[in-house]
Amino acid sequence: MPTDTPVSNSGPWDAKLQQFHGGQEWAQLSNFVEDFSVTTNPFGMPSGAKVAAAHSIEHSHHYPPADQEPAKSSLARFLWPSEFETERDRLILGNGASELIDLVIRMAPTGTWRPGPFYTQYKEYERSARNNNFTLLPPGTNDKANVACLVNPCNPTGDYLELPELKAWISDNVLPGGYAIIDESMQPWHSEQFREHSLTSQREYVEKLYREQGISVFVMHSWTKLWCCTGLRLGSVVCPTAEHMRAIKKIQVPWSVNTVALAFLNAVVDDAEYLQDTWELTPAWRKATVDRLQTLFPDWEFHGREFLSWIWVDTKDVGVAERAVELARAAGVPVRSGGPGYNLPAFIRVAVRHPAKVDVLVGALKTL
Repeated sequence: MPTDTPVSNSGPWDAKLQQFHGGQEWAQLSNFVEDFSVTTNPFGMPSGAKVAAAHSIEHSHHYPPADQEPAKSSLARFLWPSEFETERDRLILGNGASELIDLVIRMAPTGTWRPGPFYTQYKEYERSARNNNFTLLPPGTNDKANVACLVNPCNPTGDYLELPELKAWISDNVLPGGYAIIDESMQPWHSEQFREHSLTSQREYVEKLYREQGISVFVMHSWTKLWCCTGLRLGSVVCPTAEHMRAIKKIQVPWSVNTVALAFLNAVVDDAEYLQDTWELTPAWRKATVDRLQTLFPDWEFHGREFLSWIWVDTKDVGVAERAVELARAAGVPVRSGGPGYNLPAFIRVAVRHPAKVDVLVGALKTL
């Protein structure tokens, strides 16, 4: 049951050891309405997959399958409907993308690390690189790196590179023999045609890059956002070759994805209606939210592609942003401050949510 326990600026996070993340305040709010601080799907957990996950508790006195099947093949079929049998050997599941981010960076060639071309991005890649003693290059550098990590679409800025731009960026920023890690966690929101816009569809390009330049391209996904299951911890990475996948498996702890998460994944990939609602209504709800906030605050700037599940807002004033965060929290609709982690305290990130929940947020912010 939520309570009104005081929360520090970093919440339950150990600021010296961990990377700040949204989604922690809801449990401390007795008047909790909706979590606008995370970028999960506004439709919540798909009901059929939730039932499958609950039923799997009956089998949780057994170990999960060591080969992650049949869930892994089901996800492969979702990513490559026609070619999944030849592609699945490059795929491995993990305990959220965060586990796989760390595993890939641990086995990467040592040296320099660089982020994507945007002024900030999801910070877990940087944290892992720092922990593994890489030399961190700043955003905007012209230097190629041994390991380059690009979040695409970029959380939180909302920037997005289409495939030609993405390939050019990899060529311009990764040293021969290096790793390119491309996070496409939010890319399936693109549209019903997301697959043809995804780097997962570019096997020939990935193989040629590895063969000719020794550059290994990994495509990372956190599935907890699209299917709103952050408590279950589900991620995957598509590797350049089956040999790369086996190298990850060698250092991955056994059974890192539990029975409940595997059952959820095996079921959720077949929920076509949920995805149709996501593709149809997310852009409409996002636009409606931007329009309402823009009417209230004409000086604010709203960033991000139209299909995304969040809005990156520049309030132009640190004090205003801090007050907005306080008001939203007091109303039971917490938003994400751009201060912790991103060091952009004049920004806030607002999730796309049902219009009725947006009513509460807008009502709270009217007093700014």
